[in-house]
Amino acid sequence: MIKLTDLREILHYVPRFREKVFVIAVDGELVEDVNFPTLLLDIAVLRSLSIRVVIVHGASFQIRRHAAESRQAISNDDGTGITDAATLKVALLAANRLTHEILEGLASNDLRAAASNAIVAHPAGILDGVDHQFTGKIERIDTELLNTLLDRNIIPVIPPLGFDGDGRTYRLNSDSVALETALALKAAKLLYITPRDGVERGGRLLRQLTIAEAADLLRKHRNELVRTMISKLEHALRAAEGGVHRVHIINGRVDEGLLAEVFSKEGIGTLIHANEYQAIRPAAKRDISVILKLIKPSVETAELVKRTRIEIERHLDDYYVFEVDKNPVGCVALHLFPIEKKAELACLYVSPHHENEGIGRKLMNFVEMQARDKGCTELYCLSTQAFAYFQQKGGFVEGAAEDLPAERRQKYDENGRKSKVLKKPLLSAG
Repeated sequence: MIKLTDLREILHYVPRFREKVFVIAVDGELVEDVNFPTLLLDIAVLRSLSIRVVIVHGASFQIRRHAAESRQAISNDDGTGITDAATLKVALLAANRLTHEILEGLASNDLRAAASNAIVAHPAGILDGVDHQFTGKIERIDTELLNTLLDRNIIPVIPPLGFDGDGRTYRLNSDSVALETALALKAAKLLYITPRDGVERGGRLLRQLTIAEAADLLRKHRNELVRTMISKLEHALRAAEGGVHRVHIINGRVDEGLLAEVFSKEGIGTLIHANEYQAIRPAAKRDISVILKLIKPSVETAELVKRTRIEIERHLDDYYVFEVDKNPVGCVALHLFPIEKKAELACLYVSPHHENEGIGRKLMNFVEMQARDKGCTELYCLSTQAFAYFQQKGGFVEGAAEDLPAERRQKYDENGRKSKVLKKPLLSAG
């Protein structure tokens, strides 16, 4: 969770997001949640940073409740099935009331907003022999209208309703409205704000998914997902495939959760990303402070040997950082001993916020590839506490001090740490 007082964290992202469009899709249930005023404050912060915001809201929670209270039968509550005249009437009542409540909330935060009829729709028609009546299909998004509002610093508020040229109204699925709006506006982010933490499988929150991973999850493990999250993930996948580089699914009940998702490296929910999100790159001089800060916890527990700024700067060409969304979350060093054709994997560390994501293994594989490309025939590492990890995940086996290059053996004897020596032969790529 980001601390609002930590302006350095926020300012890291501001240049990247300024004047970009964020489409924020809010489940109707959350509009009545006690945390909704805080969510509106988060949106006010985004606007203060010149981020252009569009709000799309659902209404299925209110539709179900109104139908139950009035004992009125409805054909569907989420805009994906048949919408008869009675259901449309309930949907109009619920959606218009919610739009008004959102406008009131934005006004209380001194934010200008307007409801719009920017969603042009036509009847979904007869599907599999069944007339879907007042269920609509999105024909296009009136981007000229939405951009005019955004240019005037007005937040468009879009209900799950569409309109045709004859003035007829159709019920739409809000997830779909948010998706099509984000694609039409070429949004930098699409954020689905839900009552759940994100996409979960087997009770475990999935923090990051590539397009391929999301598609595989829906194809092979659909029955393991929470039913209400399937629609979110399907639409998030379509958005990512369509060019929205970052799609987030987060819990709207988490205090300051929206800002934590947007302005912190870790986030709070599930991120589905389209472009290359993770990268290993050579460390630059500006990374020295970051590396020292990253490894500090392990240095304090004596898991890693202490390194000074001067030492890292002297051997900076040996260091690499692992980035998540352009933020270093891991590091590693590769020290070469060309005479012996050996190389040392050193200073491997991954932020606790990104453990169990395979980053450590990726860094090990990267170093191994680099060492092999530079003509080394053996890779070794020294460890006092994580030797089991290197053996199980990296394929290292225990060696002896005698296996170290002469120059490294001298330092090994001098520091007195008595680290275990682990080694791994490097087979040629051919």
